[in-house]
Amino acid sequence: MTSESKSSQYNRRVFLENSARNAAGLAAGAMGLGVASSPNERLQIGVIGLGSQGEELTETLSRTNMVEIVAICDVDARSLAYAQHEIANRQTSKPVAVGRHEQLLEKSDIDAVVIATPDHWHAKMAADALLAGKDVFLETPVAHSIHDGERLCRLAEQTNRIVQVGLPQRHGTHFQSAVQLVQSGFLGKIHLAKAWAVHRRKSIGRCATSQPPMGVDYNRWLGPAEGRPFQENRFHQSWPWFWDFGSGELGLWGVHHLDVIRWALKLDLPNRVVATGGKRSFKDDRETPDTLSVHYDYPDVEVVWEHRQWSNRGIEGRSSGVAFYGDAGILIVDRSGWKVYDHRKDGHADASDIKNSQMSSFLKSVSSRTTPIAGLRDGQNSSSLCHLGNIAYRLGREVTFDHDRKNFGTDAEANDFLESQSRDPWRLTEEKCRTRS
Repeated sequence: MTSESKSSQYNRRVFLENSARNAAGLAAGAMGLGVASSPNERLQIGVIGLGSQGEELTETLSRTNMVEIVAICDVDARSLAYAQHEIANRQTSKPVAVGRHEQLLEKSDIDAVVIATPDHWHAKMAADALLAGKDVFLETPVAHSIHDGERLCRLAEQTNRIVQVGLPQRHGTHFQSAVQLVQSGFLGKIHLAKAWAVHRRKSIGRCATSQPPMGVDYNRWLGPAEGRPFQENRFHQSWPWFWDFGSGELGLWGVHHLDVIRWALKLDLPNRVVATGGKRSFKDDRETPDTLSVHYDYPDVEVVWEHRQWSNRGIEGRSSGVAFYGDAGILIVDRSGWKVYDHRKDGHADASDIKNSQMSSFLKSVSSRTTPIAGLRDGQNSSSLCHLGNIAYRLGREVTFDHDRKNFGTDAEANDFLESQSRDPWRLTEEKCRTRS
């Protein structure tokens, strides 16, 4: 870690500590803050969710002269205060800070919202934004269940709003050229495609229940999820490893790499899915598997996902990536570039920008009312691959999916599981958040 990054982390920590005593009252009073009007017809943006991903997206937005961030929202008032401070230093006005996303969506001057919350809030917040007439940039997975994602797709069609999904690879020129090469037939017939993520994650330990940190509206954070006492290792940074809030490594990294496979091979959803794995290494509170292999059976190709959270050495010498195995050659692609192997001709490409490009693409889609490169339907289908893999793993057996009906046919157990994942966040009320024990 460089001295600059250490200093940045220290400054953030000091700021959060200093603002903690005032955190509880911040969100309630922030609606009174003034917001300057845009002198150059810039897009007015609201950001919901200010964790690590939300912070990165706001920084990316701040680097363009196309927008003004006019409002931000988070249930953690300390994160809200820090983000407000940082954004105000990068633009000419201080954004309004609120604790409830409905307050942000009530602002008539907001053109579009960026949603970077934990997964279990995605569908509800995106639906509310569409109904409020806002365009949406939505992080993946697009919903916490297949059914909720399908409902969101229907709503987006009805409201005719722009919805771009956070699939940055689709905006990278080296990913685009890799996909074009696969589709050109250069590799011959593709019989197998693999995607993987191999990272040495840290243990989250075991934690007793406790009171939420000062300034955190924990009931609001739970939202559509089932009520449960606060546990520190189920909160910031660790929520992806719990079924109520996230979708494990498969939902975190798998949605991105499996999307590249679907894109290149023009795949919809598979018929059969088999998954094996478990908690092989970590002896902590996490629920999602630290080791997983998922096989997606398509008529003409086998698609495989693998992750390990306790190792650094990945497949094909890459910690995470995608491999297309053709009978005339192999192509390996990740965020550092792509290269062809086992072919009579060489081929490679270096890394291209994906993060700035995806946000610029979103802003252009909003301004021009054109279809995004990474649209909601693509995001939903790639998210569904992850949900299918997790369902097969949790049921402990093969599942057969009817991709026309978006269910498991006559498999009552799998359909019951599919229904149980959708907790109907569309009817979430303030009363539920207030009265939950």
